[in-house]
Amino acid sequence: MAQIVTAAMLIIGDEILSGRTKDKNIGHLADVMTMIGVDLKEVRIVPDEEDEIVAAINALRVRYDYLFTTGGIGPTHDDITADSVAKAFGLPCDYDDRAYAMLEANYAARGMEFSEARKRMARMPRGAAHIDNPISTAPGFRVENVHVMAGVPSIFQAMLDNVVPTLRTGTKMLSATVHCPFGEGTIGGPLAAIQKEHPDTVIGSYPKYADGTYWTELVVRARSQEALEPARIAVESMVAELAKAA
Repeated sequence: MAQIVTAAMLIIGDEILSGRTKDKNIGHLADVMTMIGVDLKEVRIVPDEEDEIVAAINALRVRYDYLFTTGGIGPTHDDITADSVAKAFGLPCDYDDRAYAMLEANYAARGMEFSEARKRMARMPRGAAHIDNPISTAPGFRVENVHVMAGVPSIFQAMLDNVVPTLRTGTKMLSATVHCPFGEGTIGGPLAAIQKEHPDTVIGSYPKYADGTYWTELVVRARSQEALEPARIAVESMVAELAKAA
């Protein structure tokens, strides 16, 4: 029986919503989750507002097996993710002794002041587990099924590499692609019938355009080859029949 594991992503930051920063983390997380057999089901973006962050965390963490957050764990006044996660779980947000010592040593080795702003990066909900940060030392953290990580893409990716081995994974989704020279208006009816006949699959249609030509890429997904193959054959047969009639 297929094992289904689900996840959501919460992106935190006014800079994403204003367009000043273009998100590069959604695609990476989606690729990694697909690779390991976790279904990324939802992505939300919220501003640097505590109530909005808390509400989103509490909504998503109970709906999905895992929640990944990005952004808001830096040294500035608007980096309020740690406080918001703590509030969502009803925990105090304190300086973490190990994180504090790591950061203090890091800045001392670099001959830089361990300022009050930099100390903020050592704060996390009491009892949180560290997510190691091999790039800039300041750790992310985990509380239950919520993984809190940096928004900087290189750091997010490095943190995620450390998270992945700890995750429970599910049955990976298999896929097959069928080229279709017809538009969605032509294939919509028969494709819907095929989907109904193969409920253990997900069939997507993706319009394409290049060099003055339109076509559709049809992708059949399933968690077993036994479910995938009959649906793929049905889709290919549909395309062949339409070609004959054209």
